[in-house]
Formats: sequence, C-alpha cells, structure tokens
Amino acid sequence: MQRRTLLGGLAVSLGGYFAWGQPAWALGGTLPALGQPAPTFTLPTLDNRQISLTDLRGQWVVLYFYPKDFTSGCTLEARRFQQDLPQYQVRGVQIIGVSADSVDSHEQFCDSEGLKFPLLADTDGAVSRAYGSWLGFISLRHTFIIDPEGILRARFVKVNPSTHSQEVLRQLDELGVVG
Repeated sequence: MQRRTLLGGLAVSLGGYFAWGQPAWALGGTLPALGQPAPTFTLPTLDNRQISLTDLRGQWVVLYFYPKDFTSGCTLEARRFQQDLPQYQVRGVQIIGVSADSVDSHEQFCDSEGLKFPLLADTDGAVSRAYGSWLGFISLRHTFIIDPEGILRARFVKVNPSTHSQEVLRQLDELGVVG
C-alpha cells in the first residue's frame, strides 16, 4: 500500500512539470517551455548549406528529431512527412528533420526516400540537447511546432512514426494554421 501511495504522489508531483507553458522533463532532458522562444540553432544540410532557425522567421516550422537515417521507424516517419508535404506547404509550414547522422548520410537518405524537406546534421548533439531530445549518441523522437515569431507552440514526446504527421497537422489546425 505504501508503494502505491509513493508512486501516486510521484505521478502527482511530476504532473506539474508537464503543465502547459512550463518546462517539462523527458527522457532526453529538459524540454524547452511552451510559449517561450525556441532555442536557436544553425546546422548543416545538403549542398554545403546551413539552416538557421532565425532564417525561418515569418513562417511556421515543424522541427522533428529522430534517431537514425535508414532505420524502420525513422524511414516510416520521414515517408509520412513527405507524403503529407503538400498539406504543410499549403499552410506555409516548413518541415525540418534533425538527427546525429552526417550530411552525407542525410543526402543518401533523402535520395533513397525522395525527401523534399531539409534534414540537418546535429553530429555533436548540441541542438538535440537544447531541445531535451538527446540520449548520449542519438536524437530522440521528439517534435516541436514553432510559430513565425520563433515561439514554441507545441511539442510531442511520445511519437508514433506511422501516425505522427497527421497528429502534427491536427495540432496545426488547432493552432489556426490553415491553408
């Protein structure tokens, strides 16, 4: 009985960390707070280009972190985002994927899967850490929606790769981002 009470108290205590607008903790660390500026970054992508969050001001951004190119779950998630890309584009939303893979790996992955949105190489995990999405050597499967002013509006930490893109589109609808 005492164990059940202890676990119940822990659940109630942790509940406060997951409140809207407050920083939350996930397996990868502290998640950035909703309603606050999203952590800025500049990372390399294909063709020796760099993408910065500040370069994307003025548009909605779906920033998704994933563990590894060419793995089954990551491939499925990327395919779903690609499949739904026209729905994001009509809303003016930029999708960006981030993992610890190299630019060369991303290039092969994009070519293999026909991806038309950028994948960024966070090889040292610095950006993944800033988003509470780093587990030692890989990015965790977390997604963030950032508004045109750079404010974090939504986050997803329990992601099902097969349905996640549709979940993100529903959240964009709830946020009033319609095409």
